[in-house]
Order: sequence, then structure tokens, then C-alpha cells
Amino acid sequence: MRPNVYISMPAKVYTDKDANLKVLKKKTLAIIGYGSQGHAHAQNLKDSGLNVIIGLYAKSKSVAVAKKQGFKVYETAEAVQKADVIMLAVPDMKQPEVFENDVAPNLTKGKTLAFTHGLAIHYGLIEAPKGVDVIMVAPKGPGHVVRSQYVEGKGVPALIAVHKGSSRNAKEIALAWAKGVGGTRAGVIQTTFKEECETDLFGEQAVLCGGASALVMAGFETLVEAGYQPEMAYFECLHELKLIVDLMVESGISGMRFSISETAEWGDYVSGPRVINAGSKRAMKAILKDIQSGKFTKNWVKEYKDGLPNYKQFIKDGQNHPIEKTGQRLRALMPWVKKRNIKGAQAAYN
Repeated sequence: MRPNVYISMPAKVYTDKDANLKVLKKKTLAIIGYGSQGHAHAQNLKDSGLNVIIGLYAKSKSVAVAKKQGFKVYETAEAVQKADVIMLAVPDMKQPEVFENDVAPNLTKGKTLAFTHGLAIHYGLIEAPKGVDVIMVAPKGPGHVVRSQYVEGKGVPALIAVHKGSSRNAKEIALAWAKGVGGTRAGVIQTTFKEECETDLFGEQAVLCGGASALVMAGFETLVEAGYQPEMAYFECLHELKLIVDLMVESGISGMRFSISETAEWGDYVSGPRVINAGSKRAMKAILKDIQSGKFTKNWVKEYKDGLPNYKQFIKDGQNHPIEKTGQRLRALMPWVKKRNIKGAQAAYN
């Protein structure tokens, strides 16, 4: 039996009535970077009637993309000079250099610096300047979903945070920004840079990315090593995962269990804890401790500065795993499965 989990009082959820776009109406908003989150924030804020400019380095491939989508594009330093609110939407490991070279020298008292993730501020990769408000607006969904939901008149739930030392107006700006990107249509929850960053990293590593991919690959390998066809292993350990995850997202874990067969549900109860057990939870706690202590971020920064040798090898090993070739062959047989050129999509926003 699993131990009881006790949950504290639910957080306040902010909606459209709690945010006022007028707070940003006379301000210039600069998005530094035009990747997954950057392009979604920029387009949604623009469609909300706000003045948005884009900051990029001169040779960025995203310059042409942003201009085509109707934005004025400036080199990063000039965009910071022109703006009242500046969102740093470049990858975590690039933020310190961009901040030091182009943002910090052009930040003046009264401006607001915004982030979509808490890592750089929480772990001290960027020191929050005095006299500048520091906020976070983090939609809980990828950029293309943030954009598509907004276009449909809906929104993706979002988190906001205000860094210690910011003015009383900072929260109003964060809420207004969240409203501008559609977050208050769904609901916005206030958190801290620390809480958002540590829970986000933990979820990615232990469950959503690291945990799920490792579980799928281990299941695939177990069946193939036992003599079963890789196609059967792929169907049972990867392809049908979406069905189960969709049921959990739509109805919760109990709703998923209600929707599957009794045999599958019984197997869930008696076999799930044999795979994910006390040992797994101890590993999760160790992962969380590394995140909380800053060990993970310290190692990641070192890996980045060393030129990403291990990172690149992990990518290569993953791409060469038998599950990838099996999946490519089987997905070609499924016209209803959306095919996405991930590498091509990434290149468009570099």
C-alpha cells in the first residue's frame, strides 16, 4: 500500500478579472530570443494590443522569421534600451552571457526583467540588479500550445513569481503579462523562483522526460531480450503510452483506471509498485536533493562550458537505440499519427 499524501490548502487562482492590461499599455515590451516560448509570448502579447519588439543577435536565423510575423527586430542591447519590460527567453545556459554582455549594461532603474523559468535567478547564474523588478511568467505548456490556445480564445495555465526586492508594482506587471499571453483565461498561480525551478527540474528528470523515457526503453529492451519481436515491444511499451497518459490528463489516475480493462487495472495495482517502488522513490529523493543543493545545475553548467561532450554522446546513443528505428518504421504505417520534424522546427528558431 502506498502511504497517504497530505496536501495543504489549494493555491489562489488568478483569472482575467484579477489582471489589468492597462498596466502594460504605455510600455514597450522586449522579448529577447524568438524560440518556443519567445515567439508565443510575442505574438500573443501583440494580439492583446501591446507594443512588442524582439531582441536578437544580428546573424540569428530568427530575425527573418520575426520580421515576417510583423515585429520590429533589434540587436539585443538596443532592444533592452528601448524597452520597459524585458523578457529573457533564450535557453538557460545562454542567459548569463546574454545578460552580462547585452542586458545588464542597458538596464536602468524602473525597468522590469522577466523570465519564463527560474533557473538563472534561483541558482545565481544571473544576479538580480538593484532598482529593477524581476518577475517570472511561466505558461505550463510548450510555446506552440500557448499560441494555438490563445488563437482559439482559450489559454494555458501559467505561473507567476516576483523576486525578492522588487517593487509593489511587479506583481501587477506579472499578472498583466500573464493575461496578455492568455494565462488568466485558464488560471494563474503565484509561486516563487525557487519552487518553480526545483519542481520543474524534478518533474522533467524523475517523471516526464528522464523517468518516462527510461521506463519505456527498459520495457522495450526487456521484451526484445526475452525473444519478442521489436514491433510488439514498441506497440506495448511506447505507442500505447499516449492513450494512458491522455486518460490521466483528462480524468486523473483513477479515471484512467476506470477506463481500462479490469485485467489491466489489476496488473496496475499488483505490478506497478514492483517497478516503481521504495528504491525508485529513494532515487527520486536523491535527484531532488541534487536539484535543491544546486549540484545538478553546477554539473550542467560545467558540461555546457566544456562543450557538451557527454550531452552530445547521450543524443547519439539515444538516436541509435533500436527503439528509434522500430518506431520510424511503424509510425510510417500510421497515417493518423502526426509526424513532426523536430530538428527542422528547432532550426527555424535558432
